[in-house]
Amino acid sequence: MSGERPLRLGFIALNDAAVMIVAKEKGFFAAEGLDVELSRQVSWATVRDKMSIGALDGSHMLAPTALAISLGAAGGEPTPLVAPLALNINGPAITVASRLAAAMGTGSTADGLARLVARRREEGASPITLAVVFPFSVHNYLLRDWLARAGIDPDRDVRLTIAPPSRMTELLVGGVVEGFCVTEPWDTAAVAAGAGVVLVRGSEFWPRTPDKVFAVTEAWAAERPDDLQALLRAMLRAGAWADEPGHRAELASLLAQPHYVGADAGVIGASLSDMIFHAGGASAPQTVHAGWLLSQMMRWAHIEPDVDIASVARRVYRPDLHQTATRALGLPDTAPIEALEGFEEGGSFGLATAQAHAIRARLSRTSGG
Repeated sequence: MSGERPLRLGFIALNDAAVMIVAKEKGFFAAEGLDVELSRQVSWATVRDKMSIGALDGSHMLAPTALAISLGAAGGEPTPLVAPLALNINGPAITVASRLAAAMGTGSTADGLARLVARRREEGASPITLAVVFPFSVHNYLLRDWLARAGIDPDRDVRLTIAPPSRMTELLVGGVVEGFCVTEPWDTAAVAAGAGVVLVRGSEFWPRTPDKVFAVTEAWAAERPDDLQALLRAMLRAGAWADEPGHRAELASLLAQPHYVGADAGVIGASLSDMIFHAGGASAPQTVHAGWLLSQMMRWAHIEPDVDIASVARRVYRPDLHQTATRALGLPDTAPIEALEGFEEGGSFGLATAQAHAIRARLSRTSGG
C-alpha cells in the first residue's frame, strides 16, 4: 500500500455497507496489503463534506450523491468523483406508519395514498410528511417517481423531509413522519417495532434496484491506482462471501455490532433476504443506472437542463476500473445494461434517450401536464 497512514473509508449504518465491513472483518483488505480504517459517519451530508475536503479516502455513498458532488449540485464546488464499484442491488423500500396504511385502505397502494392526500386537502388538514435519507438519493427519486405515477406531486401534495436512516423508526413511532423510503435494515426494524408497514420494496418497483456505490475522488484514483485496484479486489471477494447463503447468519452478526449498523441481528438477518452484493454482475457500475438517476435529478430541477447526462454518467461510473479488478481475480466480464424497461411510457429507458426523457418530464411538470 502506498502512503503511511491507514486508508480511511466512510460508511453509514446500513446493510449495504456490508461489502466494506466484510472486507475489513474477514481479512480481504489485509490480504491485499491494505491497512483500512472504517469510519462510521452520522449522515450523508457528513459523507459529502468529508469527501469534498479529502478527509475520507473513499466512501460508501448514495449513487446520486456521487453524481451531484461531481457536478457541484450537492453544495460547494464540484469535486469530480469516480464510482468503480456498485455495493449492492435491492435494499430500499417504502414504509409507512401502520395507522397511515390502515387509512389508505385495501392494498395500501400509491393510489390509496393519492385518495388520502386528496381527502386531507379537502378537509384542510396538514399534508402527509414522508422522509428520505438525502435529497440526492435513489430513495428520494424512487419515492418521487412512485408518488408521481399516482398523480401525487411530491413537492406540492406531500411534505418531504430529510432524516438519517437509523432514526427513521424513532421518527415514525413519534409521529414526526408518517412514512419513509430507506434502505434496510430500517424498514424491517419499523415493522418489527410494530410501527410500520412496508408498502413496496425497490425490487418490486425496479427489479435489481441500484442503491449505493463505492466512490473516491477522480484525483485520488489517478494518484493511487494500485491502491484503488487492491480495494476493489478485496471488496469483490467480500461481496462474493456475503452472497453465500451459508454466511448470512455470520454477516448479520457482523453488521449488528454497535460500531457498524448496530441493529438487532435477527432484524438484520431478516432484512438481508432481498439484497445482492456480487452475484449476477451486481457489483458492476452500470452507466444506464447513472443516466436514470441524472434524468430524475433533472426532472425535479435538482440539476440544470443543460447538464450532459450521458457524459456525466460515463465520467463518474467507471465499469472499466471494475473490469480491471474482476479480470485480475479471474472473474467473467459483466455485460453493460443497455436499456431499462418500464421507466418510460411506450418503451425502454437508455442512456441515449436519457436527456430527452428528463427534459420532457421536466417540461410536463412545469406546464402542469
